Amino acid sequence: MTVSLFEPFRLGDFTLANRIVMAPLTRRRATHGTNAANALMAEHYRQRASAGLIIAEASQISQQGQGYAYTPGIYSPEQVAGWREVTEAVHAAGGHIVLQLWHVGRVSHVSLQPGGGAPVAPSAIATTKQVAIETGAADCSAPRALELGEIPGLIADYRKAARNAKEAGFDGVEVHCANGYLIDEFLRDGSNKREDAYGGAPQNRARFGLEVVDAVLQEWDASRVGVRISPVSPVYDMSDSDPQSVFGYFVERLAEKKLGFLHVIEGATQGPRDVAPFDYLALRKSFPGAYIANNAYTLELAQETLASGRADLIAFGRPFISNPDLVERLRRRAPLTEVDFETVYGAGARGYTDYPTLTA
Repeated sequence: MTVSLFEPFRLGDFTLANRIVMAPLTRRRATHGTNAANALMAEHYRQRASAGLIIAEASQISQQGQGYAYTPGIYSPEQVAGWREVTEAVHAAGGHIVLQLWHVGRVSHVSLQPGGGAPVAPSAIATTKQVAIETGAADCSAPRALELGEIPGLIADYRKAARNAKEAGFDGVEVHCANGYLIDEFLRDGSNKREDAYGGAPQNRARFGLEVVDAVLQEWDASRVGVRISPVSPVYDMSDSDPQSVFGYFVERLAEKKLGFLHVIEGATQGPRDVAPFDYLALRKSFPGAYIANNAYTLELAQETLASGRADLIAFGRPFISNPDLVERLRRRAPLTEVDFETVYGAGARGYTDYPTLTA
């Protein structure tokens, strides 16, 4: 049977209009001072509501979870109210939207942390990369290793954020376990050198992420919860000696929880798909929920992947930045507008809500 990118898909208890997912895209447009979503962001997401599913940009679960200036949070009343404006706009336009729950771990700077403290990580191992703070680009600050006694509080922050996302009107949540951020740092042995119950064997390194998911499931039905992973992406100096083992185990355990979807970055984040060998099909076979494939998908590759059964849904990231009507453009095989990379981050309406549609 031929599967089309443009046909409906049943995800849990709601039906998506098509199999196109708008991937989460950090854009740094949150309100200065409160890090709350706002009317500009509501318009941005409303314009893109023709996607079968929108995964809203990563949102920090606490101030400690923030790694860049002006990214939105989901831990304060102002932030919940701001996101409610976004979800209402998307729903009014007929779309579905879930929120990505985020803690950056070591990918941060002291100026963004409570009391100017060090960022936290599974181990005190720094990344050599930079983040954007209010004054410009800055080297990531050296992290400190989390104390064992701090971990329950972190897990509680995820649960509260999940509850806040429901209050804000989202259709579900995605737990961010990818791209070199906190849960990914626990999963991979290049960044996790712990010698307690959260380090060492793959089963131990997966423990924190699984406990976070369990906490989120206290607030949401499993069909409304997804997880994002990036098994071989080297982003933010990430590495693992045997990614197939740890991510294979992690996904097998997630499968037992009957989650709604698994969102997989195949290859390097914003980079080549073939950066390292990995059997993604093994993840697909072991996970009974929807499989969302992500990274540099073209229309042709997306259609071929769906037809082969290797994925149920295809996530597009950068094309959605500059093509609010991406679904219609793909359907018509129309040219895509190129991204203005100078306006991707924190530039107000310019390069955010002013990209034209085909009809315009």
